[in-house]
Amino acid sequence: MVSNGSHSVTMGYILWIFGFLGVHRFYYGKPITGTIWFFTGGLLLIGWIVDLFLIPGMDKEADLRFTSGSKDYNAAWLLLVFLGMFGAHRMYMGKWLTGILWLCTGGFFLLGYLYDLWTLNSQLDEINRS
Repeated sequence: MVSNGSHSVTMGYILWIFGFLGVHRFYYGKPITGTIWFFTGGLLLIGWIVDLFLIPGMDKEADLRFTSGSKDYNAAWLLLVFLGMFGAHRMYMGKWLTGILWLCTGGFFLLGYLYDLWTLNSQLDEINRS
């Protein structure tokens, strides 16, 4: 199968720096282990270090699973990670109403932010498929 290039190894390593919070795992579409990493500090940093070697494989899986298109996964994830509580990623996706809601409520009181960590890839996939 040919990779569609939806995700980036470089972005994976950039997010891996925050990997003890599971951000790189969420990026690659692994929300369950991302949540485990978030609450355990990357499995007490051991899983975080192991992930340094697993990122290329996670990237290939994500490239096959998610559709690239008009909305860039890397841009959306950067906006979510660094400006997510302000709704920047939602505005980027064209979801202005919820973007403004996130802006006014701090990511809908952080619950919306956590929801977007779990679902951002599928939201972008849906937009790119249409």
